[in-house]
Amino acid sequence: MAKIFIDGKEGTTGLKIYERFANRSDIEILQIDDEKRKDPVEKAKMINASDYTFLCLPDAASIESVALCTNPKTRIIDASTAHRTNPEWAYGFPELDKSFREKIISSNRVAVPGCYASGSNAILYPLVKSGILPADYPVVIHAVSGYSGAGKKAIAQYEAEGRDVGLDSPRLYALTQSHKHLPEIKKISGLDFEPVFNPYVCDYFQGMTVTVGLHARLLSKKVTAHDVWEMFASHYEGTNFVKVAGFMGEGTLPEQFIPANTLAGTNDMQVFVYGNDDRIMVTTRFDNLGKGASGAAVQCLNIMMGIDETTGLR
Repeated sequence: MAKIFIDGKEGTTGLKIYERFANRSDIEILQIDDEKRKDPVEKAKMINASDYTFLCLPDAASIESVALCTNPKTRIIDASTAHRTNPEWAYGFPELDKSFREKIISSNRVAVPGCYASGSNAILYPLVKSGILPADYPVVIHAVSGYSGAGKKAIAQYEAEGRDVGLDSPRLYALTQSHKHLPEIKKISGLDFEPVFNPYVCDYFQGMTVTVGLHARLLSKKVTAHDVWEMFASHYEGTNFVKVAGFMGEGTLPEQFIPANTLAGTNDMQVFVYGNDDRIMVTTRFDNLGKGASGAAVQCLNIMMGIDETTGLR
């Protein structure tokens, strides 16, 4: 039985990870007293007694917790932004490439991708790797998310009585183009430059879509929209959680709409390719609390444990 410690269990991601272990007999959760959860001595004791520690903390606190680990057998899965661009850490998106999965298997340090970065890199990494998208392409990312991804304070605002009328509509943010997920999107995707990023937080609890539009005339090779669909279908063939919908959403979209919340509660991600041969659109849809956070973290744990990666996620 694997001993698990969740540092930051009180936060949204930590709580979701904890809930996913509720019915697992192969996991023992190490519990820390509430009054000692920020005590470095007590935290160090828990971290070093665990086989696997999840960090569900702000960046600075995650770095501090990693420094408390002196047991070479303790393996850390960090859900913060702190280590996602660190080459010494595995990047926890196994479907991107065989090399990502192999590093997760062998590493004692795994950084779970950010939610927007998961949706973006699921699009951009295959496009760059296949040679379709030049690394210097002027990428623009449009994304919408449920408000659960904005943290406890924002959740309280959205769920408060008499809230501001602006919360009734989608709200564009990250206006300075300095969103915390941009460095990992650039690094993992292989882009030369950070993309323009337009994220919206919206008045529903969870679920996300991320969209990248492509001008065919600016691509590295001549391709049709269907060619791009075929590339994605081949790239993600056989994966458990990332599925490419039929071209133009055939077989998945009953209407010509892509709602953002239909995969809430799952660890699934769908990829849609649509548009026309001049302007090719690619969208990912997933749960910002699932494949974009806690689900991805548990999937990484399963891979590190050498068990079926879908355990506790179906």
